[in-house]
Amino acid sequence: MTVLSERPTRQHRGLRRLALVAVLAVLAVGGVVGVRWWQEHSSYPAVAGERLRSFPAVDRTGLDAIQSSILDITAREYARQPGGTAYSEGVEEPWCADFVSWVMRESGRPLDNPNSGSWRIPGVSTLEAYYRQQNRFEVPGYRPHIGDVVMYAGGSAFSQHTNIVIDTAADSITTIGGNEFGRISIHRIEPAKVSGIVGYGRL
Repeated sequence: MTVLSERPTRQHRGLRRLALVAVLAVLAVGGVVGVRWWQEHSSYPAVAGERLRSFPAVDRTGLDAIQSSILDITAREYARQPGGTAYSEGVEEPWCADFVSWVMRESGRPLDNPNSGSWRIPGVSTLEAYYRQQNRFEVPGYRPHIGDVVMYAGGSAFSQHTNIVIDTAADSITTIGGNEFGRISIHRIEPAKVSGIVGYGRL
């Protein structure tokens, strides 16, 4: 009688443990999904213009292979959100220029740091110097294209910053940048209404 009464108890304990593990697993997965949902739907303000909550559908008619590659890469990284050290060779630092450098390298149009010769240009001032040295720097008033790089001064809404043009319209551009709210973010701005744009690096 004693043996018969112990068997169901052990089985029930095992089932309870299994149920507890299943509940904890569901909670863990739900927590990850919840954090991702919060990141995508939280009310980060726009730095300037409008902050987009999803990667835009871009008309690729007339784009070359590098421009299309830039769109593919930035869309993938926007979805992944791996963090700044993924673009800075593990260095903890402000990473907007690292993100630009990394995307350009991945797309087949690598930059060349004028100080070190590296593909990675970690500073906005050095990024500007690179584009000037390459005769690919354009002043405000230039109409940028997909794949061009925007550079902002310290006094701009973005502070000293850089991001990449991923779409254009008559009066506006859509940009993607690293280290915007600590993540990869997308903004649509009207350059004529944003003070502090230093210029553009042509693809």
